[in-house]
Amino acid sequence: MSSPRSRRAAAATLEVEVRPRWVFRMPGRGGGDRVLVVRSSIAHRLMHVGSAPVLVSAWQPAGERVVFRAEAIDPEAIGGPALDGVPERTRATRADLALAIERMRFALAVDDDNREFCRRFRGDRLLGPLIRRRPHLRPRRRPWPWEALAWAVTEQLIESTRAAQIQRRVVRRWGRSLGAGRRVLRDVPCAAAIGGRAPAELQSMDLAGRRAVALRAVARDVAAGRCDLWDRDADRRLLATPNIGPWTVQCLGFRGRGDPDSLPAGDLAYIKLVGHLAGLGRRATVEEVEEFFAPYEPYRGIAGHFALAGLHKIVAQGPPLPLAA
Repeated sequence: MSSPRSRRAAAATLEVEVRPRWVFRMPGRGGGDRVLVVRSSIAHRLMHVGSAPVLVSAWQPAGERVVFRAEAIDPEAIGGPALDGVPERTRATRADLALAIERMRFALAVDDDNREFCRRFRGDRLLGPLIRRRPHLRPRRRPWPWEALAWAVTEQLIESTRAAQIQRRVVRRWGRSLGAGRRVLRDVPCAAAIGGRAPAELQSMDLAGRRAVALRAVARDVAAGRCDLWDRDADRRLLATPNIGPWTVQCLGFRGRGDPDSLPAGDLAYIKLVGHLAGLGRRATVEEVEEFFAPYEPYRGIAGHFALAGLHKIVAQGPPLPLAA
């Protein structure tokens, strides 16, 4: 029989091996907010399951195997500001570690089976060459719907590079951290942390005034339990919030819930891409983007992701233009 000490040690980590159901390749780099960090082909992410800090790592020792490892982190090792309304940190349980791995699996889309999508559109004039060239392509998601919503708000009406700068400022200012220097890992601030900020504080991160008010409003609703982002019925409440429009909710659906048919049609990238592909000689309208991708239902979000990934040079053409809300 194992000693109490060894049982405690075993509960501090959890490792799971996954065999992807479709062609999979680990991402070679993290995202613009620098929360997901890839070092030596190993992806690392600090996340909080409730108030419990967990370090999750993932690597691919072979094409047919992906390994996930979750480690409970001593709450005393976590840095970051003390914020009113944010629960005090606790130590992760085994169930917390299992949930952290589940959310990392979702974020990396390792469990997605794109077989039917690839079969259906392998002969498609637009997507066929992209599918044959990059069958492993996966959408980059957020582990929690809150992150997808918050970052969508920061991306409204501005270019992605500027949005990433805002996100990094928010993470550094109010996010929790592990380690120091170049090895530091940071987590996205929870809804309670953002809901407790004054709009002027959010504006100081270079977030526009209306966006700051909207982000604070949805954060308060989420933190108070008035808006369950896991439930699509929450979209009606979100859309009733000033400065939260269909594009933001569609980003939540695609990146936060994994809806393969959720297409953020008002995105500048799609407006440029469809304007070029359809030979319009101008930017496409949102309605024209939706019409263009309608034949790919119920995979419009994935189809759009493949198209953007494969034709990003087209998207880069032309002067900067505002995004949709």
